[in-house]
Amino acid sequence: MKLTKMSHACVRLEKDGQTLVLDPGAFSEEDAALGADAILVTHEHLDHFSEERLRVALDANPAAEIWTLKSVAEKIGTAFPGRVHTVGHGDTFTAAGFDVQVHGELHAVIHPDIPRITNVGYLIDGGAVFHPGDALTVPDHAVETLMLPVMAPWSKISEVIDYVREVRPQRAYDIHDALLTDLARPVYDSQIGALGGAEHLRLKPGESTAL
Repeated sequence: MKLTKMSHACVRLEKDGQTLVLDPGAFSEEDAALGADAILVTHEHLDHFSEERLRVALDANPAAEIWTLKSVAEKIGTAFPGRVHTVGHGDTFTAAGFDVQVHGELHAVIHPDIPRITNVGYLIDGGAVFHPGDALTVPDHAVETLMLPVMAPWSKISEVIDYVREVRPQRAYDIHDALLTDLARPVYDSQIGALGGAEHLRLKPGESTAL
């Protein structure tokens, strides 16, 4: 499997000639979803969901499909009948040749005064990759590669470190990092790497690795 990190929370996975894209939102490249055979969206916030980018990707590939939660499906499903699938916690399906399990139900708490929305995470190929979206969801399954939301308005570094400890992946790659400055990155690297208990890695946008 080939993993390519796009900007912010977007990840592209390639296997056996097919491409799965997760969370191509407005903080990611305009072409982040192009070429996808399947797209997974964790929730409706603009940095994870861009209706414009999804429409372009589905128009470009008439066979491409989307799996997502109800709030996103309602926004785009009418335009692409039969190609947008609603999923929730506990569901399993196959998309672009990848086996997917859905984990989680709610977005992390931003502030008690802000109502929590639905958020789902996706466990790919039996734990090869887990993308939690905007939540610190711990799947009931071993995880090899955790896509780690490293910096967000709803988190602090101690929570990120404890999340890595609880999931216990073999390795953790940073995502959700568009708000993290280059000046702060060494601090996050040293603390998460030293205290998380797993190999802590980062890919630049557009950079790939083999899993």
